[in-house]
Amino acid sequence: MTPSERGRSDCDRVSPAVRPLALVTGVGRTVGIGAGIARRLAASGWDIAFTHWTPYDERMPWGSEPGATEAITGALVGHGAATTSIEADLADPDAPARIFDEVERTLGGVTALVMCHCESVDSGLLDTTVESFDRHFAVNARATWLLIREYGRRCAAAPGTGRIVGLTSDHTVGNMPYGASKGAMDRITLAAARELAHLGVTANAVNPGPVDTGWMSEEARADCVRRVPLGRLGTPQDAAHLVDFLCSPQGQWINGQLLMSDGGIG
Repeated sequence: MTPSERGRSDCDRVSPAVRPLALVTGVGRTVGIGAGIARRLAASGWDIAFTHWTPYDERMPWGSEPGATEAITGALVGHGAATTSIEADLADPDAPARIFDEVERTLGGVTALVMCHCESVDSGLLDTTVESFDRHFAVNARATWLLIREYGRRCAAAPGTGRIVGLTSDHTVGNMPYGASKGAMDRITLAAARELAHLGVTANAVNPGPVDTGWMSEEARADCVRRVPLGRLGTPQDAAHLVDFLCSPQGQWINGQLLMSDGGIG
């Protein structure tokens, strides 16, 4: 039986008593948005599969976080979730299919796909390299398409319960390849609201605004706080509460939207 056939069989077996399964990508550090979303969903009754890619964190200014995968897993289990973690480089076009194969093998079919993964290297119009530009689009845009394609092909959600959520950004100045590829990412995500309508799946993109997960300088932090009417930065929990709602039965009517959950930053 192919993975796609297994997914369709799972659709037929879904019942309200089954704890749903969310696949959350980009859960590499305990302070990250992905980890916050995974914990919130686990507390709301979801099982969680999550991906991470340590080499990405190792080459970023904040570095990798030893023991993060174990700590995140422990927190999810503490909320009663069955969980699995998968190391995956989403620049590899074969990675999405392998991720879904592993998730189906260990936990079953995916009900919600929440994409928090990213490539983010600060550079502008004049200093971005072709290699960096291509990698940003491979991770932020192409992988989003391939993950959604696998999700759609395998259909592990009962009609009306399937959810796709992508975390996006509108930050482009001085961060051109990131912002441009995230713009492509949210267009791909929103296309799923119509193209997967026959599966009863909703798809939305969320812009969480300025959330300091270790990347902000003191100057950037102060500037964002000044510009937000509430006088504070966003937190992973802010994004997690919105994603949790979108994935809930109460969030079903919100579909095909780019949601600006950014504290009103101007």
